[in-house]
This record gives sequence, structure tokens and C-alpha cells, in this order.
Amino acid sequence: ATELSRRATGKTLYVLDEPTTGLHSADVKRLLHVLQALVNTGNSMIVIEHNLDVIKSADHVIDMGPEGGDAGGQIVAEGTPEKVTKTTNSYTGQYLKTFL
Repeated sequence: ATELSRRATGKTLYVLDEPTTGLHSADVKRLLHVLQALVNTGNSMIVIEHNLDVIKSADHVIDMGPEGGDAGGQIVAEGTPEKVTKTTNSYTGQYLKTFL
């Protein structure tokens, strides 16, 4: 949280691993606003996330699967959130359709 509140340089790559874990939906919206402001000033984001509100806000999605553990680890779909929804074997895409 401290790092996200610092002055944006426009040259930073942020890597966030499930930043919405434990957050109320109102707090997720606030977080998305902060992340978008950082991107708008030229910074880059890599976000590992399961929250569909975050996924639908992404410029580019890489969906890993098709399952977890030993049955996963492959790229199932990638592209815009809209493109991921058109990939029939993407579980993420199937659920994301209802959010777009």
C-alpha cells in the first residue's frame, strides 16, 4: 500500500499478486481507481487475480489452466477480456461473459 501511494514516476512496473484478497467490493473499486491512475501516468501493471471485476478492467488477460496444479500451467486464452470470453475452453472466459 505504501508503494502505491508514492508519487508515480511513469517508469515503474508493479507486480501485484491477488491484491483484492479480503477486500470489500467498495474497496476493490477504490483499488482499481488507484491502479488505473498509475497506468494513466505511464506505469505498467502485472496483476495476478481471480476477481472478475479486476479481470474485466485489464487491457490484456492471460488465462492459465485449464485446471489447477498438475492439470494446469498452460495458456488457455489471451487477449482483451472480450477476446477471452470467446475462448470456449476458458473457464475464466465463461464467467467473465456475465461481467461484460
